[in-house]
Amino acid sequence: MGKPFDYTLDFQTIDFRQHPELYRVGKGEQGVLLVQPYKSEIVPYWRFRTPEIAKESSEKIYQLFLDYKTKGDFIGMDMARKFLQMGYTRSRRYANHRTGQKYDGPVPDDQKGRSGAHGRDQLPRDEDPVKAESARIFYGKYLEAREDPDYKQQKKSWQEKYG
Repeated sequence: MGKPFDYTLDFQTIDFRQHPELYRVGKGEQGVLLVQPYKSEIVPYWRFRTPEIAKESSEKIYQLFLDYKTKGDFIGMDMARKFLQMGYTRSRRYANHRTGQKYDGPVPDDQKGRSGAHGRDQLPRDEDPVKAESARIFYGKYLEAREDPDYKQQKKSWQEKYG
């Protein structure tokens, strides 16, 4: 595991294609909605409302993953992987909770921007099979990206070089 994701960077101004040395893989989906220009390149295709939309979206994002791979752009590959992972996790959340609300009540002010229950009770599950299918579709593409041998090698090299 490399250095932790650095949330102190000025994500409004950094172009990570121009400054790849600043990028950190982090854990899971960290930075998925921060790292530019990749966020802007991928987010227009990120949708999961129905299985048909999820299939089209996950295939397009996986194609972007392959395009980044062809260009030798590890950050792009990692960001596409993160969007595929987020397609899975968000679909699962809506599959389990139709409103997307997992916990009861607002996030305490001192915990805003952080994930987790923060002392709140989890709401009862209300299974949505349509979103569950969207999650299954995204999960398959996420695994393809995560297990890609070139991605795994580039991730290892990246973390050895940059931490």
